[in-house]
Amino acid sequence: MARLDSASPHSPTAVSGAAARDAPVRPRATLALTSAATAVALMTYTAPMVTLPDTATALHTPLSAQAWLLNGTPLGLAALLLVAGSLADDHGRRRVFLAGTLALGLTTALGALTTSTWQFTLARIAQGAASAALLASSLGLLVHAFPSPRGRLHATGVWGAFVSGGIAAGPLLAGALPSWRLAYGVLGAAALAVAALGTRALTESRAPRGGRPDVLGALTFGLALVALVAALTLGRDGWLRAPVGLLLAAAVLLVAGFVAVERRTATPMIDLGLLRHPPFLASSAGGLFTGLAVIGTFSFLPALLQQTLRLSPLATAWLLLLWSGLSFVVALQVKHLNGRVGPRTQLALGFALHTVATVTMLGAVGSGTWTRLLPGLIISGLGSGLLNGALPLLAVESVPRERAAMGSGAQQTFRYIGSCAGVALTIALATSAGTPARGADTALLVSAGLAVAGAVSVLALRERP
Repeated sequence: MARLDSASPHSPTAVSGAAARDAPVRPRATLALTSAATAVALMTYTAPMVTLPDTATALHTPLSAQAWLLNGTPLGLAALLLVAGSLADDHGRRRVFLAGTLALGLTTALGALTTSTWQFTLARIAQGAASAALLASSLGLLVHAFPSPRGRLHATGVWGAFVSGGIAAGPLLAGALPSWRLAYGVLGAAALAVAALGTRALTESRAPRGGRPDVLGALTFGLALVALVAALTLGRDGWLRAPVGLLLAAAVLLVAGFVAVERRTATPMIDLGLLRHPPFLASSAGGLFTGLAVIGTFSFLPALLQQTLRLSPLATAWLLLLWSGLSFVVALQVKHLNGRVGPRTQLALGFALHTVATVTMLGAVGSGTWTRLLPGLIISGLGSGLLNGALPLLAVESVPRERAAMGSGAQQTFRYIGSCAGVALTIALATSAGTPARGADTALLVSAGLAVAGAVSVLALRERP
């Protein structure tokens, strides 16, 4: 198989690639473009949070299938983040970033034209796959542009804040526009604009290991995640049904196959030796429990509030902005804590605040007033800011510098595996407890327990002296 960067020395591809590699690094432009693309990707991810009822009505989606409307993007993300990170390190972070940003623009625009649940779900999976490419390569580009520890601390802090900013802006944009289809069109155009700017401003970087891409590893890993997410989504209609059991068994077998492939290939997607490295395990656990406890809960909460409190999409988005907006502000300030409070301690504190927040929100959905949610949203916003600020720094510090994109991809893979499972679990709990209020309280209690588990895991996974 030919190398991805192979080209005639006089071809336009070779000339443009050489120019990108030889151009001076522009740290500020790199930070601005990767942060902007990350924000657009997260806006695309979170936009359906407040438009889920309208989208489900327009696409005639039954309640049992609504989890797919939310889980399409995290499925694409989880399946391809690790693959994208390895490809970016080996074959060019700029190349993978631009391809992902361009694909995100096109697939998001196509999502606006879908007319059925399966079409929309496929579009969302494609958006997730495109987002995986740009998110995994972003941190690799930043580590190359900011080689010093101080610069890396600043860059990852800003990038993490734009994760929170995208989460905040997505629902607000979707709720403010007259149609969810128009929101997707606007987001698609924004991604295409970032891709166009990136062709001139970004410098290529890579850390090639030689050898061929790990195609078999990518295939087994991606199929394992598809089987797992499908099982989790279908499980809400009964965990003992044959399709769920078969999908879970297939996921286990495919993971075993992936491990066997990684042990034998010369250029594995992930160095399995990292699984014995406590910082890498702490990074992965932080991503997993952020998805399970935080993203899973807040992905379905807006739709639940619209159903029970009769809030409009825009009103729900403004209410959610209290949580996500605070998260953005706190994530920007997290860099000032480093040196005094390490990223793992920040993660533990973030999980602890989320635990307090969810307990505070017990009974809020059944209270009949949105003001009852305010203390919990504020506390959880502070906790989410700590999580989003600390996770990217821990991701790049837990792996060798030349494997930064792979480290980012690995952590975010666990984050969106957790998100898929968390969304499916939250919807199952919230819709199977008799009343929405009782179901919401059950889901909040489970979220609190998962956050406690997250705090314990990141603190326990420390390197022994």
